[in-house]
Parts: sequence; structure tokens; C-alpha cells
Amino acid sequence: MLVVTTENVPHYRVTEIKGQCFGVVVRSRGLGGNIMAGLRSIVGGEIHEYTQLLEEARRHAVDRLVQNATAMGGNAVLMMRFDSAEIGQTMSEIVAYGTAAVIEPIPA
Repeated sequence: MLVVTTENVPHYRVTEIKGQCFGVVVRSRGLGGNIMAGLRSIVGGEIHEYTQLLEEARRHAVDRLVQNATAMGGNAVLMMRFDSAEIGQTMSEIVAYGTAAVIEPIPA
């Protein structure tokens, strides 16, 4: 599945728009990660536990986005974007969304 942040794909044409598709993930930081992050925040710098958590959540959200687009009959996701929010003080919501479409190569 081709997932792009652009409206068009070079050398391809959009033959059908299937509609909005998305992948949602809500992750909670564990107690150990919260303690380590709290200690790191005292001295400053990158908080690796949170960086890793968000990287994994984004990958998982994109995987769910692709599953949703495939279920809709698409072979590409156009205009893909991420959004995120905090739920309470310990959970993060990551959403990957875009437009499911059918694309085909333009004959040369």
C-alpha cells in the first residue's frame, strides 16, 4: 500500500476515491517509564521512554490506517497526516488519517 502526504502521486492517476480512512492508537505509559521520565525531566534533555512510546504508536496507527484503507478497497492513502492528544496525564492518542484511493500507473 502506498501511503503519501501529497494529493497526487507522480506517474499515477487517481481512478477512484474511497473516502476518509484512519488508524487510532491509545497508549499508556507504564509506571517504570513514568518514573524514569520524571527523573530525566529534572536534568533536561530527551526523554527516550516517551520518544520510543510515540514512535511505536505512530507505526501502529499507520498499520491500522492501511488496514482500514484496504478494507475500503483502496490501494493507496493520499494526504496522510498525524494528530495526537493527551488523555488524562498518562495516555496518548495518536491518529493517522488520510484519503483512501485507487490509483493506477499512467502508461508511458
